[in-house]
Amino acid sequence: MSRHIPKVSVVFPVKNEGKNVKMTLDSLFNVKTNVEVEAILVDDSSTDDGFAFLPTYEHKQKVIYVRAEGVGPSVARNLGAEAAHYPYIAFCDAHMTFEHFWLDRLVYPLASGVTDAVCPAIGSLEDPSIVGYGQSLTPSLKIKWNPRGRGLFETAILPGACIVMKKETFDDIGGFEPGFYSWGHEDVEISIKLWLFGYRCHCDPTVTILHLFRTAHPYSVNYEGIYYNLMRMAYLHFDDARIERAKSLIVHGSSIKIDRKVLQDGVLQKRTEYMKKRKTSIDTLFKKFSIYF
Repeated sequence: MSRHIPKVSVVFPVKNEGKNVKMTLDSLFNVKTNVEVEAILVDDSSTDDGFAFLPTYEHKQKVIYVRAEGVGPSVARNLGAEAAHYPYIAFCDAHMTFEHFWLDRLVYPLASGVTDAVCPAIGSLEDPSIVGYGQSLTPSLKIKWNPRGRGLFETAILPGACIVMKKETFDDIGGFEPGFYSWGHEDVEISIKLWLFGYRCHCDPTVTILHLFRTAHPYSVNYEGIYYNLMRMAYLHFDDARIERAKSLIVHGSSIKIDRKVLQDGVLQKRTEYMKKRKTSIDTLFKKFSIYF
């Protein structure tokens, strides 16, 4: 029977999370599960003491520590995936808690072929009655949470707080966008990419994990980086009209400057490669989920 036990690598990108790291790992290892788990902590140049507990941590044999040099959350997740040993991979924020058998229930629809990537319901650590069920996009490409669906249901966007898929699926799509050098849009981009490449994304509303929602990041985030990621995502996946619409969303900087930098960084070559892998169009995807952008 042991050979049938699912094995999951759980990747946590971390930057100045303080005590949240241990809180998250304690929850991961203390909830009941029949899944074999390894935790991969990607320390993206933290300057706090959030990892001080690791040398004497009771579950340290199940923890892999990876040091990164300010690569941003998208590349940090990819580095974690490179260190993963198991056939299933989960990407979670390092400020959350879990419930019993959460991974077991999320892996099941993947193993049975019902879906290709899945997220749980995500509640607030401070007020667990506030829960979102996957996400979609507004006409200005802002995130909006879905209401609860009946059973496993399709979702346009998998929230970056928790995404689970087979490692082979992750590798096939090329992981998180390696050209994102800072925070912003990484979960939206990988969700769109999954759908466009023919994969299915679902939310399981019967599984709930709790997430610390913050009003500020414990590291610097700037508009230029967010807009750069927006335009890189647009060039990778949108049609020409939507690319122009994305430019109009840049209101706190120079759209010309950001556009020029994105193009200089070789996005059009990657766009061509992605077009060859597509199984559907961005227009079809947005119509499917009533995204009016």
